[in-house]
Amino acid sequence: MAVTVIIPARLASTRFPEKVLAAKTGKPLVQHVVEGAATTRGIDRVVVATDHPRVADALRPFGTHVVMTRADHPNGTSRLAEASRLLNLGPEDIVVNAQGDEPEMAGEVIEAALRALAHPGASVGTVAAPFAPGLDPRSPHLVKVVRGLDGCALYFSRALIPVHRDAGAGAPAPVQPWRHVGVYAYQAAFLERYAGWPSTPLERSEQLEQLRVLEHGFRVGVELCSAAPEGIDTPEQYAAFVARYRAPVAPAEIERAPSPAPAPAARRSASRPAPSRRAHPQRGTSGRPACATPRPRWRTGTAPAPPSPRSP
Repeated sequence: MAVTVIIPARLASTRFPEKVLAAKTGKPLVQHVVEGAATTRGIDRVVVATDHPRVADALRPFGTHVVMTRADHPNGTSRLAEASRLLNLGPEDIVVNAQGDEPEMAGEVIEAALRALAHPGASVGTVAAPFAPGLDPRSPHLVKVVRGLDGCALYFSRALIPVHRDAGAGAPAPVQPWRHVGVYAYQAAFLERYAGWPSTPLERSEQLEQLRVLEHGFRVGVELCSAAPEGIDTPEQYAAFVARYRAPVAPAEIERAPSPAPAPAARRSASRPAPSRRAHPQRGTSGRPACATPRPRWRTGTAPAPPSPRSP
């Protein structure tokens, strides 16, 4: 059972044109995502799936594995499914969908998605985090998720959920809102089926692909992290990321514990620079987000295999 992280990287984007190639840090934005994903324990490889040769050309100096996909995909899930076929993944192999515009995504978040996939009955695994200071849970640009007591998603929405009915009376909220983090894990066979389904009413209403899974009666496991980075949607957000990247790291903030050895596919050649360890305002002093439970080793015989996709 191989574990492959695939990063969809479409060249076109609306609010920030060609953002995956923005390179004021000395490397393309999507290359930061690759290097963060490569710190994930137990994965076999990290691959970028793109629709344009300019993205492949920009990543070539870093030795990044790139697959060329069609330009007419309606969404990232469809592109991911084509990439999994091009990579000849087996039906039980695990695919992780990591967003190409989240340069500060660390391996712990991907590991949390893999743990979520192991929830009983889950066909998809994903992640949620608290709202960081300054983020407005009412914003429709920030997706919210509510979980059941079993740790699986009840619903995803751009609206503020759950609603605290008695907030005006001063009663404390019994639950907090959770921000959905757009990383997903699934077996290749389920990804192929999921990508082949037509869009569903709730999906079209909220413009959230993951609702297609719930509307078809499948379960989405949700693991909690104490913090997770946001994506880059605008030039202003990219400028703030560049400033954090360039900021000097104080000696007390440098991670002193030796890092674990990377998975075989994550080893870097001398020409591939190591991932940044710079501090981030949403992370601890190690510069990496802390997740709720210990990390797994995703290898046959050392962790329970995620459930096989069930028939509808």
